[in-house]
Amino acid sequence: MSGVMKRMGMIFRAKANKALDRAEDPRETLDYSYQKQLELLQKVRRGVADVATSRKRLELQLNSLQKQSSTLEDQGRKALALGREDLAREALSRRAALQQQVTDLETQHQTLQGEEEKLTLAAQRLQAKVDAFRTKKETIKATYTAAQAQTRIAESFSGISEEMSDVGVAIQRAEDKTAQLQARAGAIDELLASGALDDHSGLARDDIQLELDRLSGGTDVELELQRMKAELAGGSSAPQQAIEGGAPGQTQPAPQQGTGTPRFDKQ
Repeated sequence: MSGVMKRMGMIFRAKANKALDRAEDPRETLDYSYQKQLELLQKVRRGVADVATSRKRLELQLNSLQKQSSTLEDQGRKALALGREDLAREALSRRAALQQQVTDLETQHQTLQGEEEKLTLAAQRLQAKVDAFRTKKETIKATYTAAQAQTRIAESFSGISEEMSDVGVAIQRAEDKTAQLQARAGAIDELLASGALDDHSGLARDDIQLELDRLSGGTDVELELQRMKAELAGGSSAPQQAIEGGAPGQTQPAPQQGTGTPRFDKQ
């Protein structure tokens, strides 16, 4: 049971970590860190302000004590001039007590002034670090956004490529079907022309028309053969006239009997 529980805990932590990775946005993390640094900088500045306020309060107290000390000194001098040595001694005693307070306040003032300088320097350094982090943060965010956009574009192109592949297959099938239909139409035309298939459209040619077409084709062959013979024999005008069909009104020579070809006179 202990091993099973450890394994379940590991699986749960792994799945939780994966879910956190999917949910985490580096830009939001950077903005949060920058916000925390700004809060820390604000605290340091507030501390500098507090120390400066305390220093200023001590300076006011010092000024007040120094004025009182000067007043007691004047009073003691006047009392001594009037022959009141007792009053002069009392004024000087009070002035000595005030002077001790002034000395203590001056020590505290120097201490606060040193702390203020340290905090001011720390605030300046922290401000420089925050500014540098802000620049780096914006650079990283811009780079991440650009990379994210490139990834989306690449994924879109990948989907387009898959769709274009499917379109290419469809086009190939359409071309194959078109070629098949064209071949079938050509074959049907040939079969209709040869008479192997009956044409029910009413445009089919009868036997006489077929015989005439066949005779016309045979006559063209005979004429071509005579032209070639005339060229081999030197080319006389008579064979040439026979090839060109002769003068108007002249009839074509009749084909030999027994060839099975009907005789037709050219008008």
